Order: sequence, then C-alpha cells, then structure tokens
Amino acid sequence: MIDLRQLKTLKAIEQFGSVSAAAEQLHLTQSALSHQLRELEEWLEAPVFVRKSKPPQFSLMGARLLALADEVLPLMQAAERDIRKLQRGQSGRLNMAMECHSCFDWLMPALNAFRRHWPEVELDFQSGFQGDAQADVLDGQLDWVVTSNPSQLSGLVYLPLFHYESVLVLGVDHPLNEKAVIYPDDLVPETLISYPVDDDRLDIVKNFLTPAGVMPSQRRYTELTMMMVQLVASGRGVCALPAWAAAEFVAKQWVKTRALGESGVWCTLYAAVREADAELPYVQELQRIIQEGCLRLPVGVKSIMTAASK
Repeated sequence: MIDLRQLKTLKAIEQFGSVSAAAEQLHLTQSALSHQLRELEEWLEAPVFVRKSKPPQFSLMGARLLALADEVLPLMQAAERDIRKLQRGQSGRLNMAMECHSCFDWLMPALNAFRRHWPEVELDFQSGFQGDAQADVLDGQLDWVVTSNPSQLSGLVYLPLFHYESVLVLGVDHPLNEKAVIYPDDLVPETLISYPVDDDRLDIVKNFLTPAGVMPSQRRYTELTMMMVQLVASGRGVCALPAWAAAEFVAKQWVKTRALGESGVWCTLYAAVREADAELPYVQELQRIIQEGCLRLPVGVKSIMTAASK
C-alpha cells in the first residue's frame, strides 16, 4: 500500500537530486529511506527508478507516483495548516440562521465588524426565516442560531446577546393610541397580526396574553415584517415587534407604538451553539461584538453586560 511517507520521500528525491540529500532533508538515515523505497517497489512489483541513473531518474511507475505526490501533498499540507489554526481557535466555520424575523438591522453590522477581525473564519448565512433551527445545530447543519426561544436542547449552549422590549404597533388613528399602556384585555376585540409560528414562539402571546388568559378575537399571519406594518398602518389589525424594529416605521409616521403592560415585555435574544464550540475564541468574540453593538440600536435594548446597573 502506498503511504504518505513514501510520497514525501519520492518528492524529496526529485527536489534534492539524490537519496542521501533527501534523507538529510527528511531527517532520516539513508538506510531507513532506502528501506521505504524497497517496500514500495515490492508492493508495486516494479522499480520506481531507472537502474543506475545519476541523478535518479523516475521510471514510468515512479513518475506516476510523483504526479500523485504533487496532488496529494499540497492538500495534506493545507489541511494540517487548517487543523493547527482550528486548534488555536483562529479559523473555523459559522453557518448561521435566525429564528427572528427582525434581526437584520443589528446582525449585518455585527458580522461586518467580525469579518474584519476574523477573516479566516468562514461565515455562511442560511437565508430565510428558520422557524425551529436549533435542532440543526446539534446535527451539524448549522453552527449558530439566533433565537429568543431557547429549546434547552441537550448538547446546546445558549449565549445571551441582549435584552429587548417587544411593543404593540398600532395604526396612527387607532383608538388604543389614547392609552399610555396597553393591558391584555385591551387586545381581546383586536385582530392580532403575527408571523406564522407557534404561539409559544411569539413574545406577545407567550409573555403577555397567555399569562393573562386572554386572546384576541381574530388572528392574521404574514412572514414579512413590512407587510405586517402595512396591514397595521391600513387599520387591518395590530402587531407586536421589537422596539428597535418598529422605530423605523414610527419615524416615518406610518404607525405608533405602546408599551405592553406597565413594565413592558422584555425578552432576551440568544445564540444557540454546540457545547463543544461555546469556548472557541471566535464564537466568544462574535458574542462580544453583538453585546457591545446592540447599544447602537435606537430604542428598546438593554445590554446583557450592563443590564444589572440600569
């Protein structure tokens, strides 16, 4: 059987012109290198060199093995370099997805900052909304999933990113604008417009309506945040969004927002990663960049690192 040692030996003989010079470069004795060649020729049942040629000339069989060495050895060297970088936490892969429709406003700037500091980490983004992507992290399809609803799957770690406020979004002429604070009973006669996900993945339902034991009279669903806001602006219903996501539309005077309850509905955004990856330097660095960058969002955000002092 051909092995890498033998391919390295053939390449060294070609490069340095003799068995003795190749042995010196490979830190082997000449007899050890000659033994490798004899083993190879016995397995091939053919000579690797033209007999008595100086400098050594490769036979047809030897030339074919040398071509194999030219293909295989660079690939092995590249793999070894990558493995050393991975061991030092300097390179790797982050295949990402989101269970959050409204995350692009803060995630894209964070990824751009991350790329500048970690160019050797391969970033890939699975486009489209991923309703329940945490299981895909466990089986290796994904490496990082943004979620506000940790499934607490065994084998995953949930890295906290920041706290955010979920607010009610109303048309500018909606009667509820007269109230400074919205209570659950206020929403009973309303049409709630939301993303098409389970109720336990909707902040307003999970953290506001369900604890009060009430639900809106009608429901309507759309996958697009812009469509949701347009429906609200045209008087078709109400919706809930992170305050930072709604701020753009409030500034354009398309809609208004109100707090859900006297203390507001505050949620936490997490990154779901595998336990084995949670301590990787580049994973921790991306978490830090997001934690620091979230404070540049316009409204409704508390940093994980500073929330206790606010």
